[in-house]
Amino acid sequence: MDWGTELWDQYDIIEKHTQSGLELVEKYVKFVKERTEIEQSYAKQLRNLSKKYNQKRSNKDEPDCRLSSYQSFVDILNEMNDYAGQRELIAENMIMSICIDLTKYLQELKQERKTYLLEAKKAQQSLESTYKQLDSSKKRFEREWREAERTAQYAEKTDQDINATKADVEKAKQQAHMRARVAEDCKNDYAAQLQKYNKEQSQFYFNDMPLIFNKLQDLDERRIRKLGHGYILFSDTEKNVMPIIGKCLEGITKAGTNVNEKNDTMVIIEQNKSGFERPGDVEFEDYSQGINRASSDSSLGTPKGPMDLLGKNKSKNFWLFKRSKLSSTSTLTPFSTPPAPSPLNGAPSPKFGRDPLSYCLKEINKTVKPRISSFRTLRRSPTVTEDFGHLPPEQRRKRLQQKLEEISKELQKEADQSEALGKMKDVYEKNPQMGDPASLATQISQTSQNIERLRGELNKYETWLSEAGVRGDTLRYRAHSFNNNGAHEVLSPDGAHSDESTPDPSQAIYAEFDDDFEDEEPVAPIGKCTAMYNFPGMFFLFNLKYVIFT
Repeated sequence: MDWGTELWDQYDIIEKHTQSGLELVEKYVKFVKERTEIEQSYAKQLRNLSKKYNQKRSNKDEPDCRLSSYQSFVDILNEMNDYAGQRELIAENMIMSICIDLTKYLQELKQERKTYLLEAKKAQQSLESTYKQLDSSKKRFEREWREAERTAQYAEKTDQDINATKADVEKAKQQAHMRARVAEDCKNDYAAQLQKYNKEQSQFYFNDMPLIFNKLQDLDERRIRKLGHGYILFSDTEKNVMPIIGKCLEGITKAGTNVNEKNDTMVIIEQNKSGFERPGDVEFEDYSQGINRASSDSSLGTPKGPMDLLGKNKSKNFWLFKRSKLSSTSTLTPFSTPPAPSPLNGAPSPKFGRDPLSYCLKEINKTVKPRISSFRTLRRSPTVTEDFGHLPPEQRRKRLQQKLEEISKELQKEADQSEALGKMKDVYEKNPQMGDPASLATQISQTSQNIERLRGELNKYETWLSEAGVRGDTLRYRAHSFNNNGAHEVLSPDGAHSDESTPDPSQAIYAEFDDDFEDEEPVAPIGKCTAMYNFPGMFFLFNLKYVIFT
């Protein structure tokens, strides 16, 4: 079954059908292009989303980055970025294998179809031209034959006319004979034209047009086959990347399974373990037995935690839960050391009893304000030191070990570079044409200096690590007070004062009050009073109003 046989008389239908087929290819190409734009937009949005949340986790020094839940989230973001790359790959492959290929093939089909239609048009024009010649010869033959009949009738009429001369009869007969010969020539010409037309018509309908129609049929079938292949590619292009997309999804699943709550708990402990031991029990001080409070190992401050000992969170007392109110029943807390009575002021009044400082504080609270709501802390933030002494013992050891590893890597790198420079220098000395050995002197000298510097740092940090290892295992913190310089008291295991600082007992009373006070501008004092005992450098602040003790 072919178009040349079955559709020999359906030229217009064939022309319209082939044009509609080409338009379908164009429509499909446009559809695929829009699909690729959607894929590219989707991939771009996924990349931006991954980048947006990756930037929030870009700082690898953050403590949370070691947690498995955070690492898994980063893995998910990376997998989503790879997934977006696969969507982009789908779009690129569709453009290359479908859009570009089909567009190029479509142009070839259009040109081929145009050629076939031109051939059909040319054959049709040739047949029409032959038909016109046939029609012209036919009309001429008809005209000449009628003229010959009229001339013959006239000659016969003249011959029968008794009045006509012999010359007239002869002339009429010659005229009739001439017309008959012309008519015969026209007849022969018409017959020839008819034969020619019939031949061309047969060639047109049985050879030329069927051949053209069959070519158009082949063109249309190739178009359909190519379009069907394009339909398949539309699916295969995505199927080809599905294994990789599957791996991306498997990576997300694996990231979820890699979350380990126990490991995260251990990481939190490892990162934040201070190395301090818990404070010991507070000894009972029986004032009824006349114990000398000046020699007591206590102060007015509340027990501070290890974070306070290290200079962190100084604005808060070391309580598991923040106190909302000051204790009204405990004016003196363990580890408080009030200053001894000054001999210049004489014996304490019976009114004060054994605890004159506590009585003063109570009287001030009664007369000025029942609750102290603000107090300006005198402590300062700890200074970051090179030996990480501002960190807890456990964290200090880890940081020192980390620093040692970094220095060792740098030292190994410099050693490798020095070895390479030495080999290069030997090569230059053996083969001067390859280079000047003197040109490497600066680099060799610089590398040697770097090695010496790194070795010095390595020894220094090894010494600090050794010290941290000994001290960190036995260090206990004790309740401590801060002086005006922000120094704090640390007791070694034997109970002796370490050389960290020497506390000022007069500052211990500040620990009685909450430390989370606002920084307020001082105002004029409401008055002055003279203390009965020695309170050097003490002042109290009560809601923007304070009293200075002199």
